[in-house]
Amino acid sequence: MRVGLIDVDGHNFPNLALMKISAYHKQKGDSVDWYSWLNGSYYYDIVYMSKVFTFTPDYEHPIASIHEIKGGTGYGRYESLPEYIENTQPDYSIYPISKWYDAKTAYGFLTRGCIRKCTWCIVPQKEGYIRTVSDIYRVANGFNKAILLDNNILASKDCIKHLNDIIESGCKVDFNQGLDSRLVTDEIAELLSRIKWIRYIRFAYDTEQQLLPLLSALHKLNKYGIDNSKVFVYCLLKSLNDSYERLNKAKELRVSPFAQPYRDFTNNQIIPQWQQDMARWCNHKATFKSVDFKDYQPRKGFYCREYF
Repeated sequence: MRVGLIDVDGHNFPNLALMKISAYHKQKGDSVDWYSWLNGSYYYDIVYMSKVFTFTPDYEHPIASIHEIKGGTGYGRYESLPEYIENTQPDYSIYPISKWYDAKTAYGFLTRGCIRKCTWCIVPQKEGYIRTVSDIYRVANGFNKAILLDNNILASKDCIKHLNDIIESGCKVDFNQGLDSRLVTDEIAELLSRIKWIRYIRFAYDTEQQLLPLLSALHKLNKYGIDNSKVFVYCLLKSLNDSYERLNKAKELRVSPFAQPYRDFTNNQIIPQWQQDMARWCNHKATFKSVDFKDYQPRKGFYCREYF
């Protein structure tokens, strides 16, 4: 059987579902490669298309296959992979080595789901309530680094065990979806201080209400030797003034913020220009540190103070 893969969102970040699908079919003896419409000399038996983001344009070229299977949040598909594929170790060979993938890093989930119901987040609808699905030993599987995609591991009843396992494994990790500062206890802060981090400890700072929990988490981490400069915060941009104040507070705290324009999961959403400009200002660290947003000039003759 000839199997084709289409990573609709591009190759900037490895698609875990496609890597598992590839591994499953290769174990069966099937031929697997990236689908290209330019190669019209044969049909594929199956083409799998994965789309993570709703705002990504769909694949626009003709597909020569007997069956097409589409999946992912970008298509409004929330079902999980079948267990016999989900439990397969990913096939990392399908992605070339690049600045996004260094061939020494594993990807996976220790837990799925979340206890929160944030209005802007699809996770509760897609994955349900939090539950353990794996452990660091199975995810890392011989790699010395792991990008963990968990949405709220600190809410798991197995949280302490997972953190201890990570420490004992010696694997460097990054919870790239962020941790919940509201759930950081002294015990958890001490464990976080003993983990080997790829770069940052990440938290969400999406609303004004998350400031006090963030301050509390930072205080606990400071007690165990983690400086604020080792902390990264995701900042959702919705209200102009609130976003401006949160980003300036992050600068004052010496944590590293990443600004994300608000998206409502529709394909025709227009991102306000102020959000685009604020994200560009914040995420270019030299500019963020040296220029106030109101004095930022994203285009000739326009200063962002005009937004206020």
